[in-house]
Amino acid sequence: MKRWLHDNGLTLVLLALFLFAAVGQAIAGVGQYNEEQQEHQQSPVTLGDYVLTAHYWEALSENWESEFLQMAVYVILTAFLFQRGSSESKDPDKKQEVDEDPRDHRHDPDVPAPVRYGGLRLRAYEQSLSITFVVLFLLSFLVHGISGTFEYNDQQAQHGAPPVTVGQFMVSPTFWFQSFQNWQSEFFAVAAIVVLSIFLRQRGSPESKPVHAPHRKTGETG
Repeated sequence: MKRWLHDNGLTLVLLALFLFAAVGQAIAGVGQYNEEQQEHQQSPVTLGDYVLTAHYWEALSENWESEFLQMAVYVILTAFLFQRGSSESKDPDKKQEVDEDPRDHRHDPDVPAPVRYGGLRLRAYEQSLSITFVVLFLLSFLVHGISGTFEYNDQQAQHGAPPVTVGQFMVSPTFWFQSFQNWQSEFFAVAAIVVLSIFLRQRGSPESKPVHAPHRKTGETG
């Protein structure tokens, strides 16, 4: 167990932080939601009821959407674009191991099954990371649209306005404002780490170059 915790500590801590933040969002969200309920002379809801509301799921999926978009774009762009000196980029002057054709390694020991068998399984597998992030983005995008529609229609009803369909909401300025305000922050944050990792260091982190590495050095290793 000690070895397992040591080998999986990063994932476990990140998942714990995710759960902490999700619960915190729910607790803060139900407080905000009930304040709005009181303003409209409606009954407050419990925490359990709140996490089933569109108010909670719209906020949750809106952020998941931007995060998965960020990861998908980052994985795809770093496959063929470079930033000299950044720890987040491949070295533009050297061939990287990640660029090797996996078909040349099909007989290596312990290779993943798709590499060993080749064909369509390998073609899907060698793009599987970006494909998965794109699918997660699209699912989050759809959940944002559906939950956002319910939340928007609740507000419409409170003001005596007619409801809208999911399609109508997803082409509305409200939906795209919610999306773009998150997307821009994600892309800016990625650009920041790409550029800042040229000049700044964090000893012990794989996201940083070695502290002694020169600024022109590209990639994680010294």
